[in-house]
Order: sequence, then structure tokens, then C-alpha cells
Amino acid sequence: MGDVDGSTVLANALKEQGIEYMFGIVGIPVVEVAIAAQAAGIKYVAMRNEQAASYAASAIGYLTGRPAVCLVVSGPGLIHAFAGMTNANENGWPVIVVGGSCESNQEGMGGFQEYPQVDVARTFSKYSARPSSIDRIPFYVEKAVRQSIYGRPGAVYIDLPGDMIRGVVCSSKIKDVTRCPNPPKTLADPSLIKKSMDTLSRARRPLVIIGKGAAYGRAETQVKEFIEKCRLPFLPTPMAKGLMPDDHPLCVAPARSRALLNADVVILLGARLNWILHLGQPPRFQENVKIIQVDIHPEELENNVRKAVAIQGHIDTVLQQMLDEINSRSSSVRFSDTSDWWQTLNKKIHDNRQITRQLTADTSLPMNYYVAFDVIRKQLNKNCIIVSEGANTMDIGRTMLNNSLPRHRLDAGSFGTMGVGPGFAIAAAIWCRDHHPEKRVICVEGDSAFGFSGMELETVCRYSLPIVFLVINNNGIGSGMEQEIWENYIEDEQDQTLSNLPTWLKPEARYEQIMTAFGGTGYFVRTPQELSQSLEESLGQRRPSLINVMINPASQRKAQDFQWLTSSADISQMSKL
Repeated sequence: MGDVDGSTVLANALKEQGIEYMFGIVGIPVVEVAIAAQAAGIKYVAMRNEQAASYAASAIGYLTGRPAVCLVVSGPGLIHAFAGMTNANENGWPVIVVGGSCESNQEGMGGFQEYPQVDVARTFSKYSARPSSIDRIPFYVEKAVRQSIYGRPGAVYIDLPGDMIRGVVCSSKIKDVTRCPNPPKTLADPSLIKKSMDTLSRARRPLVIIGKGAAYGRAETQVKEFIEKCRLPFLPTPMAKGLMPDDHPLCVAPARSRALLNADVVILLGARLNWILHLGQPPRFQENVKIIQVDIHPEELENNVRKAVAIQGHIDTVLQQMLDEINSRSSSVRFSDTSDWWQTLNKKIHDNRQITRQLTADTSLPMNYYVAFDVIRKQLNKNCIIVSEGANTMDIGRTMLNNSLPRHRLDAGSFGTMGVGPGFAIAAAIWCRDHHPEKRVICVEGDSAFGFSGMELETVCRYSLPIVFLVINNNGIGSGMEQEIWENYIEDEQDQTLSNLPTWLKPEARYEQIMTAFGGTGYFVRTPQELSQSLEESLGQRRPSLINVMINPASQRKAQDFQWLTSSADISQMSKL
């Protein structure tokens, strides 16, 4: 038996655990790790920034249920990856970060990029460790995989000093560690199942809220059967879109505010009462609403609002228990489509769709958001994976671009992270290339959001990934300045650091030229006709493209019943009523 180096031991251990993808940026001391990973059959994607690499690796975890690896250099490289680790933890997605570190015999001496990486990474991960020796690397890799996918999924970190990466050990000393099995399924207390169905059967205005935890848990079959059997109105959170089709007759997303405000029983399936659901508090929810929550994470069950029934367990198995309970009852748990509750919801859905139709019929130029998204909507098929980020771009796009399949939407998520788009899109496109080549990845970016990770277009072109980027360009963050007014403003020769509004970006920035500089196809469009033609051409070719869509800088969302972000002032005012 010959000697084997640490990088090879690591790569082989990752491969044994089923790792298919590694995203990262190489440098001292991890170049050998990337090369060894490729030799072991792990596909390595070289990114331009560790943040984007960590976002990409975490997206694979969401799409597949098994982690990918983000490879980073020591010190600053790991610090950049903390963004993706935190984002993964907040969303409940598995990811493994492998970081190089200074040689162990230089610790405490001011070694190259020396940093207390294992200790600091604990703040951003479920598990952070440095193998005690080369021959024990497989033990730590299996434990890292297990920690990342068991319980509530999240980020883990493995630290390897340079001398361990380059060091060698006799291969006979390495103990094989078998692949970590998928997490065991957990069942709920039968008495809680009965109590939950008793509570639901007494509801007059029920509502199901589907969270991305149900999407991650592959619970689409049970969710569909449960909702359709009981004829329950449902509302998906943003990344749960597609678990049930957005155009399903029981979907009440167009009446979201009305449904939340008036429901008397809410069933939370893999969704948390965080800011996305307005903390579960008035004025967005009734003060006396009864909530049935199903979540894998027990610490989340009583958060913010005391639940009528709090159930820990996997969504699919718990829903199957609920279905079994319903089937065992003599009286059905089924709600009438002609009830007052459904009439209220359907009227609000109709009214909101009328308002949207009026906005999409606006023929003035520059386009508003709704006109642009209506053109995009008409050309996308149900197979597309839609990646979206930005403020109005993401929020309006969520309501305009339908999803019909689970795990076909990726966005800023629970942490509201801007800059995730290109990394998510790259991960989705690589995965589609290998497993579903018939699917296309569409990345819809606000112009501000695009600026965070726009250099990853070079990565897209280098790997010839046929992603279609749409930059919805309003010249600013939230709103911008028109070109003519900007030019007059500049002529006044004021100090722009004192006079420019913090929300302004350069008007009519030519983002499409970044794509063409790297060899992709770029389009600059101002009209619905130009947008339609450029999108048709982009979808008809298998190469990267970017469409720079100019819209009215003053365009905003349609009038809302409530502000999108519930403030403490809102809650305190309601407590006085």
C-alpha cells in the first residue's frame, strides 16, 4: 500500500459521501484540493467570489437534499463565505464549507492569513472542526455531512491547515467510512394529529400556508392530497411556489393580505412566523387566530405566537398521519367551495387581478414593472427554474411569474440576501445540465441586486451555461433618476457625494455589455416588442444571454393594504385596540 496525501484523502471521502459538486476559488493552500476533487470525479466550478460560491453550493443543497462543497482559501476567503453559510442556516439548507488555513506549526506566529477559523466559523455553522490527523479526515467528512442534513439542515465547516493538505499517510491507515444515509423520518404524537384535525374541522375560515421547508422535504405529494381532499385555500411562501401550481384553483396568493387577515385557523407547513409572515401578529393576522404548525425544528414551534397545536416532524410523514386520521373519521373534513369564506377570497382575487390587468395594459414608455413581467410571463414554460432577487423586481415578479413545479424558484429567501442570484443560477444551470437538460434557468435581477455578483457572468460564459438573465433596470435602488434629469443635474457641477440621492444608480447603465464582453449575447430593450423578441431569441439558443430591460424609474408596486415589512409600531398600535 502506498502513501496518499491529505487532499486526496479529503476528495475521496467527499466522493464516498455522495458529493457531486464543489464551487470555490483556489489559492494557497487549497489548489491541490480542487485538483484532487476533480480526479475523484467531483465536478469543480471555479467562481469569481467566495460569496457567490457559497450561495451556489447552498442552492445545490436545496435542489437535491444533499450538500455541495464550497472551497475557500484561508482568512479572507473564509470570511467571504460566511455570507453564504449564514444564508444557508437561515433558509435551512445543507452546505459544506472546506477552508484551508495556515500551517499548523505557524499558528500564533502571524502565519499567512492566520485566523481562528474553527472558532469563528462556529457562529456561522452547525458544526465546525479540524481533523485531528490525515487518516481521520473521512470520519470528519461523514460527520459534517450528517450534521448538515440531519435535524434542521444548515452549514458546516471543515478546516484543513496547509501541512495537512500536502502531508501524506500510508493508505492502509485510512479507515473507510460508509455514506451517511438520508435523515430518518419522524412521526408526530398521534394525540396531536387528532387535536389538529379537531381544530381544523371547527374552522370557518381555514388557510394553509406552505413554506419552503415543505419544498425542501419533498412533501409535494402529501401536500397536494391533503389540500385537495379538504378543499383548503392555500398560500405559498415565495420559495414554496410550485409545490402546488400557482394557477391551482385553491391557490389564494392574489388575495394574500385578505386571507392572512381573516383566517381563523392557519396550518403552517414548513413555514416560520418570521418577517415574511409578519411575525404572526396583528394587524396582518387576527389576534385570536388558531395556528397549527408542523416543523422539523422544535425550537421554532412556539416562536412569536402560542400555537393551538404544535407538531414536530417531517412534513410528508405528518401530513400522511393527518390524511389517515381524516380517512378514519365518519364525518369528512371538507370545506365548501361556495362558503362565505371562499366568496370573500374569490372576490378579492378577482379585484386584484383586475388591477393587475390595468397595469399590464399601460402602453406608455418607459414600461412599468407589470408590463415587463407580463411579456416575460407569456414566454416562459412551466419547466423553467426562476431565480429572482431585488426589491420590487422580486416582489412583483413573485406575483406575476407563475411556478408549476416544486423547487423551481430560488430567491433572496428568509435572510433577504441580495447578491444570491448569479450563484443560485449557476448552481441550477449546472444541475440542470447534468440531470434535466430540458429545463432552462431564468435569472431575473433588479439592477441594484445584479451589482453584487455581476462578475459571475464570466463564470457563466466560461462554462457555457445557457442562463437567460433579465436585468429590470430602473436606474436605482427602489427608484432611480431619468437620464435627461441626470444629465442636467451633472451639468450643475455639484459635489455628487453631497447631492446625489443614496438610491440613485447611473441611468441606463449598459449591463448587457458585460455579457457581450465575456462572449455571451446582450440585448438593450425599451419596449414590450423589443423585450418579447429578445427573450424569444434567448430562449431559442443554448448560450448565455442578458437582456437589459429599461423601465420607468418611478414605477412601483400596485397599492397594498399594508406595508410589506411589518414594523414594531404596527404591532404596538394594534395592541391598544
